[in-house]
Amino acid sequence: MTHNVAVETHPEIPLWNDPALSVTTRVSALIEAMTPEEKIAQLYGVWVGASDEGGDVAPHQHDMEEAVDLDALLPTGLGQLTRPFGTAPVDPALGALSLLRTQARIASANRFGIPAVAHEECLAGFAAWGATAYPVPLSWGATFDPDLVHRMASAIGRDMRSVGIHQGLAPVLDVVRDARWGRVEETIGEDPYLVGTIGSAYVRGLEGAGVVATLKHFAGYSASRAGRNLAPSPMGPRERADVLLPPFEMAVREGGARSVMHAYTDTDGVPAAADEDLLTGLLRDTWGFDGTVVADYFGIAFLKTLHGIAADWAEAAGAALRAGVDVELPTVKTFGAPLVEAVAAGRVPETVIDRALRRVLTQKALLGLLDPDWNPVPAALVGADLDDPEALRGRIDLDGPRNRELARTVAEEAVVLLSNDGTLPLDRPRRIALVGPNADEPTAVLGCYSFPQHIGVHHPATPVGIGLPTLRATLAAEFPDTEFTLAHGTGVDDGDVSGIPEAVRAAGDADVVVAVLGDRAGLFGRGTSGEGCDVESLALPGAQQRLLDALLDTGRPVVTVLLAGRPYALGRAVTEAAAIVQSFFPGEEGTAALAGVLSGRTGPSGRLPVSVPRGAGAQPTTYLGARLAHASEVSSIDPTPAFGFGHGLTYTTFAWSDLAVDAEQAPTDGEFSLALTVRNTGGRHGTEVVQLYLHDPVASVVQPVQRLVGYTRVPLAPGEARRVRVVVPADLASFTGRDGHRIVEPGALELRFAASSTAPPLTATVTVTGPPRRVDHTRRLHAVFGQEPSAGG
Repeated sequence: MTHNVAVETHPEIPLWNDPALSVTTRVSALIEAMTPEEKIAQLYGVWVGASDEGGDVAPHQHDMEEAVDLDALLPTGLGQLTRPFGTAPVDPALGALSLLRTQARIASANRFGIPAVAHEECLAGFAAWGATAYPVPLSWGATFDPDLVHRMASAIGRDMRSVGIHQGLAPVLDVVRDARWGRVEETIGEDPYLVGTIGSAYVRGLEGAGVVATLKHFAGYSASRAGRNLAPSPMGPRERADVLLPPFEMAVREGGARSVMHAYTDTDGVPAAADEDLLTGLLRDTWGFDGTVVADYFGIAFLKTLHGIAADWAEAAGAALRAGVDVELPTVKTFGAPLVEAVAAGRVPETVIDRALRRVLTQKALLGLLDPDWNPVPAALVGADLDDPEALRGRIDLDGPRNRELARTVAEEAVVLLSNDGTLPLDRPRRIALVGPNADEPTAVLGCYSFPQHIGVHHPATPVGIGLPTLRATLAAEFPDTEFTLAHGTGVDDGDVSGIPEAVRAAGDADVVVAVLGDRAGLFGRGTSGEGCDVESLALPGAQQRLLDALLDTGRPVVTVLLAGRPYALGRAVTEAAAIVQSFFPGEEGTAALAGVLSGRTGPSGRLPVSVPRGAGAQPTTYLGARLAHASEVSSIDPTPAFGFGHGLTYTTFAWSDLAVDAEQAPTDGEFSLALTVRNTGGRHGTEVVQLYLHDPVASVVQPVQRLVGYTRVPLAPGEARRVRVVVPADLASFTGRDGHRIVEPGALELRFAASSTAPPLTATVTVTGPPRRVDHTRRLHAVFGQEPSAGG
């Protein structure tokens, strides 16, 4: 039986503005009414900076592009506004006023009244002046806590949406393949399952707050040769399919991401921005992604200038559009006049314009930007007197107590205790020698995409906008009765050793030495970590290892604290330091989190998302290596890490026991049910992270020795025990077979429960039975964990 459903329309408004109609109908009507110039105008952004007086935004002049004339552009419309808050310091309320006035101007200038999508960076918090600087993604990975990351992303998204931002350029889902790469701090770790689960949690939080999450960089950016930024990616199709793509697949399927950013790199000669098999065949046709694909900044122009596959700007634009790129960012270049002329000349078919436009307008419709009651006033300025800009200054707080509390929780859970001879927690020492380049440096906790390091460094006269207590200050507050002696020792990377004798003298007079070492975040060579700050080896920057060795020579207990964006080889400290504490750029509350761990007020519960190397030059390494990637008798290089992926100590002890398997056999479409007991056998509350690794002894193609397929945090009081149960689908044993399809093969498997990739596991041997089974993106992706009190616990 057919039911005719009457749809109420509003003849007084255009079809595309009528909320009673379907989005598809509205978008189709709008596309039909547009000229080619108006269509193309929706496919590019303009880089702007908000006014600190509340006036219109001003075009940002970037050294890679020509100046933009907004007055000339706006009559045909505008697709995006690039980083109105993240281009220069601006009071958040006045930035919001500037943005809303600009949006009103954009909408009134084009005949359809369409405003722009405003996007910002949000890699470690909303990258705006005065907004909370959260820990970097590598710290998210160290928490092994997706729920916490989801809460953080929700808070970031609420702040962004409240001032009129629609899209966030995060998370980074690149899997670390070489820790020499400068952007390691922006990643979540070296394991695809960890990256996928933590990254998807971030996506759900951002999207749940109404902000479009943008997955980057799709795909292969982190696999660049020798860890060099923008270098070719020599990965094979199986590495791409089984290591680099799964986090994106998970975030599209389970996270609900509405945007993807293409990578800069090429794979086997095909740049990602021109890879139709990747951006359309896999992403859309196979995975079902229906959002927008945006260009990494200047990435379409790079098809001509860096990749050499396009002879001119129009050819670059056409190649990107055909591949599946919808929006040129950060500003108009190839999608401007060159594309308009190419469409008019028949070099680029209007159909590919319409295809991209439909996606862009659909997203704008879903964001409410085509509705007749659209209002440019964001939530944070509702009810405010918009005619008195100075009265608005200071009205919006993007770093309130709830944000800071959440930032501290993430920082605390991300602290990783690598080693400890019992010196930690510190027991009210009388004298502490606080030594090292990061001991009294406020910005040592910030990554390269934090606003102070990314933008603020170019505006030294402007206050930083947030509180950044140094470790010296937080330790002084944590240990009020302790006498502190501060010695710089050396700089982060200046190689100056003249201060080492003073540091040694300070150490000799102290009960304990706290050596605070690591990185300085920056971009393109301005730091030791960050975009474009790649390194030749994983030795500590500058003369820091010489300083550390000199402190160890004193015989005093040395607690080594690392504030860094990547793991470093630590030489003698691995065996000789009293303790080693690793923190990956923990954000504005990071030093308070570290002080709490050093005092014992907070118990460490972080786990390594990347391995810490034993040697500085044995790179690249990853725990995901196959058998030939591990130490052997036929090579003089030993890549065995000092501390492996997943490693992390606590201030208590745990015992694991009573591993049980319900059935040791299951078909290739079945599952295994297992359980074990975890007991806190120490005297302090602590959190154990139970990690599940899969080892496939015999497969039709070479496999890593083991790979993470599940994990869960288990908080336990002293003496408490919990029974941890887990259901493991056979789908988790799938891999890309010789014919390029993902399969589950029959045969024996080892399911290893361990506290890290290098800890002795509790191992269950199970067998998958039946014929090989082909699976696809609809396969089961997770082991399902549950916890209950243990009998006798």
